[in-house]
Amino acid sequence: MSLSVVQGFTKSLAMTVLSEIGDKTFIAAAILAMRHPRRLVLSGCLSALIVMTILSAIVGWAAPNLISRKLTHHVATLLFFGFGLWSLWDGFHQEGEAGELAEVEKQLDADFKGTTTATVNKDDDENKKKTRPFLTQFFSPILLKAFSITFFGEWGDKSQLATIGLAANENPFGVVLGGILGQTLCTTAAVLGGKSLASQISEKVVALFGGVLFIIFGIQSFLSPVD
Repeated sequence: MSLSVVQGFTKSLAMTVLSEIGDKTFIAAAILAMRHPRRLVLSGCLSALIVMTILSAIVGWAAPNLISRKLTHHVATLLFFGFGLWSLWDGFHQEGEAGELAEVEKQLDADFKGTTTATVNKDDDENKKKTRPFLTQFFSPILLKAFSITFFGEWGDKSQLATIGLAANENPFGVVLGGILGQTLCTTAAVLGGKSLASQISEKVVALFGGVLFIIFGIQSFLSPVD
């Protein structure tokens, strides 16, 4: 494995773990896993994150081929510094550890109430499901719900934009591998740990560590020569 792949893998893994631990999609996965089968929640959330990681890496890889590599390098450097300052600001201005957890739980409760009212008088559908167990498991509404909540929750998120910037600066294959491993570790921890784990994670500490990491990436990118 080449040095560029290892470097992209290491940076992507560290960035993903610090960006995803304790964020809204992490909390959503933890709460969903308390209400639905864990394997379906894990499959839905993780598949959404993997798709998002691959799409982001493709965009980052394609950017230097569409515009000059020097420009994409400078943009990526600014993104790292910007996200670093953003994370540090969030960390220092964090009002309460349970704020985001309560917000996500409230949103999911509202969604849950809306969906449960629509499940009355579906005996015919249940009979059809029994005749197609494999298909109903693969296309489970729970899996699709976990996928959609995670995918759209990550769209335009700081971690997605940072993955694009990282793939533009580093080996995209290494970035994808590191991102997928990081997403797998975080999502598995959220699903297995549940709400108790999510409530114990200090959002302030994670934000501060993430901010420092982004600043380090920015400094390294600023000092590295452009090919």
